[in-house]
Amino acid sequence: MSDFSCLAPAKLNLFLHITGRRADGYHLLQTVFQLLDYGDTLHFKVRADPTIARVAAVSGVSEASDLTLRAARTLQAYAGCPLGVEIKVEKRIPLGAGLGGGSSDAASTLLALNRLWELNLSRAQLQDLAVSLGADVPFFVFGYNAFAQGIGEQLQAVELPLGYFLVVTPAVQVATTEIFATRELTRDTKIIKIADFLAAQRGSAVGADGFGRNDMQSVVARKYAEVAQVLDWFKAIAPARMTGSGASVFAAFHSREEALSVQAALPDGWHSEIAASLESHPLLAFAS
Repeated sequence: MSDFSCLAPAKLNLFLHITGRRADGYHLLQTVFQLLDYGDTLHFKVRADPTIARVAAVSGVSEASDLTLRAARTLQAYAGCPLGVEIKVEKRIPLGAGLGGGSSDAASTLLALNRLWELNLSRAQLQDLAVSLGADVPFFVFGYNAFAQGIGEQLQAVELPLGYFLVVTPAVQVATTEIFATRELTRDTKIIKIADFLAAQRGSAVGADGFGRNDMQSVVARKYAEVAQVLDWFKAIAPARMTGSGASVFAAFHSREEALSVQAALPDGWHSEIAASLESHPLLAFAS
């Protein structure tokens, strides 16, 4: 197989607690990642020579910072693979939104090329490679909705209720490094057990009304008025929460019809998507 296209799904952080900071500066966290049926589309064409290239520019993403190229080169070097690939990314996930776009693209590249290059690497091997590409990349390689700890690399699969999410993304890009560096950021949230989260989810829609908080949300809302405006709008409509380090804000619903009804009431010009939850990554079977 030399030509292949796939979804690189977005994610939500159903809650995000910052529990500490390591000596090397990395933050310790606890979160639950939820996969969505919405995301970027990646296209791959295997080459017989070792060239790795992208065939179309991605707005706002230079070749030097393109995680799909980094992922492909990292995998190629690790496996000693003589083949190359041409990659095209159709972006739907906004940059700086907290939806995991670049990380998901990198993970889907690792998984897809593991199959296309016939490398047969294990999921554990791919997750080890993923750590060097970004904190969220191991989760996407993991392939299931997950309770995450450490810096995001300690993952435990969780079963989450099926649901629909209205995701609103203000017209700003939030730099994760900026928010992590903010003095006002809470870094001592009490460590919880996965059972605490699962107990809170029983009998309710999964999402912002279920459990915990996003420790980054108040910091981002103070720095970015556009994020605060979206959160304020939702207060009278439905429980809502920011995902990741922002800027996207989401609310959970039991049905697509409920989500559509709220979406129709959004102020003109606001960018939004309705996405359904996924139980697993579309490329789950590409590694064992």
